[in-house]
Amino acid sequence: MITILLVDDQNLIRQGLRALLELESDLEIVAEAENGEIAIELVAELQPNVVLMDIRMPIMDGVAATKEINSRFPNTKVLVLTTFDDDEYVKAALNNGAMGYLLKDTPSEELAAAIRVVDKGYSQLGPGIVDKLLNPFTSNTTNEASSLPPGLSELTPREKEVLQLIATGASNREIAQTLYISEGTVKNHVTNILNRLELRDRTQAAILANTFLSSL
Repeated sequence: MITILLVDDQNLIRQGLRALLELESDLEIVAEAENGEIAIELVAELQPNVVLMDIRMPIMDGVAATKEINSRFPNTKVLVLTTFDDDEYVKAALNNGAMGYLLKDTPSEELAAAIRVVDKGYSQLGPGIVDKLLNPFTSNTTNEASSLPPGLSELTPREKEVLQLIATGASNREIAQTLYISEGTVKNHVTNILNRLELRDRTQAAILANTFLSSL
């Protein structure tokens, strides 16, 4: 059972989410919070698997709450669900530890699936959100938008295989099993990939791979 904390300043939204998610046999709503401050208190008390977090709320917003939860309770995953897709909100939430970012018009079955993905430790981004994170990878005004990111062509064939598997959300163990190599070797490949492409983490690597997959 995946336990969930709903965080939104609108009671009607929380009620709607509860009604939809409780239809899923493997999801359980353990509590609700109307702002980030209350959310942190409830996470400390209940240790839910996933926090479904709004961004703009009174007293403490979702970004600040996400940062605190990620720092103090690393086993609790935060999935942002909001009406705001502004670049600053997306990047701030992800930079402060959110595992995913969805908009409130996401169909209920996709939301439930995203919760399951985030609970497993994988990132989940809604349609259109990926585009807002591509700035580090897209070409500047002097290059065509379709040009490859620097370093991509320098990857070895094995590193490209690892990158493609990262794009599917595979863990190091799953990559090792697929490629018949050790987890230690996978970790080395992942480190090399991030360094060559000047990426911060696996989320950025997955975004890049999905964007330029046909070129790998």
